[in-house]
Amino acid sequence: MNRTKNQDAPKTFHVKSFGCQMNVYDGERMAEMLGAQGMTAVDDGVEADMVVLNTCHIREKAAEKVYSDIGRLRREDGSRPMIAVAGCVAQAEGAEITRRTQMVDIVVGPQAYHRLPDLIDKAAKGEEALDTDMPAASKFGALPDRPKQPRPTAFLTVQEGCDKFCTYCVVPYTRGAEISRPWGAIIDEAKALVDGGVREITLLGQNVNAWTGEDAKGHAQGLAGLIRALDRMEGLERIRYTTSHPNDMEDDLIAAHGEVAKLMPYLHLPVQSGSDPILKAMNRSHTRDSYLRLLDRVRAARPDIALSGDFIVGFPGESDADFEATMSLIREVGYAYAFSFKYSPRPGTPAADMDRQIPAEVMDERLKILQARISADQLAFNQATVGKRTSILIEKPGRKPGQLVGKSPWLQSVHVYADGARIGDMIEVDIVSAGPNSLAGELAGRKEAA
Repeated sequence: MNRTKNQDAPKTFHVKSFGCQMNVYDGERMAEMLGAQGMTAVDDGVEADMVVLNTCHIREKAAEKVYSDIGRLRREDGSRPMIAVAGCVAQAEGAEITRRTQMVDIVVGPQAYHRLPDLIDKAAKGEEALDTDMPAASKFGALPDRPKQPRPTAFLTVQEGCDKFCTYCVVPYTRGAEISRPWGAIIDEAKALVDGGVREITLLGQNVNAWTGEDAKGHAQGLAGLIRALDRMEGLERIRYTTSHPNDMEDDLIAAHGEVAKLMPYLHLPVQSGSDPILKAMNRSHTRDSYLRLLDRVRAARPDIALSGDFIVGFPGESDADFEATMSLIREVGYAYAFSFKYSPRPGTPAADMDRQIPAEVMDERLKILQARISADQLAFNQATVGKRTSILIEKPGRKPGQLVGKSPWLQSVHVYADGARIGDMIEVDIVSAGPNSLAGELAGRKEAA
């Protein structure tokens, strides 16, 4: 591996994360770990002694984007920071990364980043620093305790990996088999977050509702039991979880949506397609009908729930009729949010070698139609909130002087002017207007007082 001009151990670092919320969590944990080693975080990657690129491999050309980012880290004088490629691209590409570019010093997969300090020492000595092993959940025990958080919301990974093997997806190959973190470790981390000022926790997993474990009394628990335990944690005001799989949406978790006050009325439940033949080709374990019946049960438990989904257009073999089946499902559900993508062939996945790959121009047109419908439904959902009184958790300043931004229970961004309110406060607001991406609110009772 080619080394930097400065052979000293790095004193400053910058972590840049791409992709999903789990990568955000991993990036935060790596930053906390490096901070515990005495290093200081900086905002500018070029000026840092070390840069960690925490990568995502879900979309096509993900690796190419990483190499572009690496190239931009070269300074005008020809020097560069120590560079670590972490995450799923590191897992998928492995030693090929260092063969392809001499600028990378460290390659570390998503299950091995707890060894990053040792890899930094090796790189500083000019030794090979490559680790893409997939041990059991040992990395969590090796990470430092969570420090006080700079914001009132936090992610908490409870489950990693996937055993579903959808034919388009690289996650089983880059994140490994499904692993659930132990009950005690999750409760301890949640308590540390709350003690540090966090008021809302989002539980994370590739299939978060596949989490299983034993509680402190040795009783078997699923995600619903974990949520109910967190509901009893003093100081924690809100609980969310993502991403779920329809196959793991058990009765007790559905019931929790109607019974646990701190569990927010929001559910992200990817369907990917509304066509049964395409779902079968994707190796999804649900059908269109079973998915819709599942949503009916969720809505019966929590009628005001906001539903979110994922959609892939242009999967190999998707006909016009298959696409229309997806559109009709979207019209039937009325999603509050959705994420949609063109099918992207990932090397090593079964779908990449399937016949009847869809032309790019067809995928472009289908995605345009689908996203227009999703945008209309999202606006309709937001407009239906106008006139309601609800609580919001203030998360950050707004763009305008005196403006604050908080999240509603349904995960909508709400802009409000609230004298005396601070980040981390829960306040009551009346929703007065809505756009496609956010709401405007007034402090509850202001109109009555006027």
